[in-house]
Amino acid sequence: MKAVKGWLLGRTSYTQSLPGARHHRSPTKKPVWIIAVVSLITMFVIGAYMFPHHRNSACYMFSSNGCKALTDWLPPSPREFSDDEIAARVVISEMLSSPRVIKKTSKIAFMFLTPGTLPFEKLWDLFFEGHEGKFSVYIHASKDTPVHTSRYFLNREIRSDEVIWGRISMIDAERRLLTNALRDPENQQFVLLSDSCVPLRSFEYMYNYMMYSNVSNVDCFDDPGPHGTGRHMDHMLPEIPKEDFRKGAQWFSMKRQHAVITVADSLYYSKFRDYCRPGVESNKNCIADEHYLPTFFHMLDPGGIANWTVTYVDWSEKKWHPRTYMPNDVTHELLKNLTSIDAVSRVTSEGTGEVTWTPCMWNGIKRPCYLFGRKFHAATLHKLIDLFSNYTSMA
Repeated sequence: MKAVKGWLLGRTSYTQSLPGARHHRSPTKKPVWIIAVVSLITMFVIGAYMFPHHRNSACYMFSSNGCKALTDWLPPSPREFSDDEIAARVVISEMLSSPRVIKKTSKIAFMFLTPGTLPFEKLWDLFFEGHEGKFSVYIHASKDTPVHTSRYFLNREIRSDEVIWGRISMIDAERRLLTNALRDPENQQFVLLSDSCVPLRSFEYMYNYMMYSNVSNVDCFDDPGPHGTGRHMDHMLPEIPKEDFRKGAQWFSMKRQHAVITVADSLYYSKFRDYCRPGVESNKNCIADEHYLPTFFHMLDPGGIANWTVTYVDWSEKKWHPRTYMPNDVTHELLKNLTSIDAVSRVTSEGTGEVTWTPCMWNGIKRPCYLFGRKFHAATLHKLIDLFSNYTSMA
């Protein structure tokens, strides 16, 4: 209880005067002709904005560039939402307005996305032990039936389907996991993990960090380069504007309300299902799991997400896949460094890559970012078990 109380305490904004009158003009006389001209121009501009022009001749009274000069100067008129968009936004708004209730029986759903057997079950067994009733496990095995070494993973497989990296099938698997986990009303937090993920903190630290956070940890940032906004498809318009297209890691932790709107979404999901893939437009290679959730939440609840993930990944090698940690890499010093990181770095795909750093804020307080780490090779299991009690006890 002391730990929980400790966490709860942390939860807690030209003008210019006209020249003097010449020839002793009466001060009460108004410059009527100026007012008339300004009024005429104002009425013309307002009319041009409200009513689309059919002939351009009148525009040249004010600009040699015609109406285009005026329309470029005027602010863009707001786009009118379609019936489907209005319906989707109303439903999502209602779902997000429902109160979040955290009780003693509230659980965190650990959702594992794996091709088969989970190589770190013995490590997760140490992590879960003694915390029964505070968590639940769900496994989406896309290729092979897992062989289990921990009681916490027995009979926890859900109906699974083939998953292809970068395609919508990855999103389908995530939504399938969320749907099954939502069937348990006690699950209030949902975290997506891979077969190469390992815990970096103790269960108590992780539970309080996620359960009492006022936002969901969904990674989201604006990458103006070819591997970011450059992947936006014109076919996604008008529902998904290019300026709202975002990028982020797929590994998330989200509260129940966000899990519900993710599985309930059909409008925005369908745009990614139909068009976020290679071969749709020129040489664009849209990767669904890197763009769907970041874009979805940026558009519909930008203030409800942290814009960074609680799962650490090392992209320093600048390859298509992150670095894999081998046994020789796993030391107490490495794990200590990972758990002390308190800011996330972002590299755009524009030019040589612009690097930005963002501090990790937990309910307004700067804290370490990561609860989990990947990618760890299966051969690191025994080293991680040997170090587990030491590195997870670090404050």
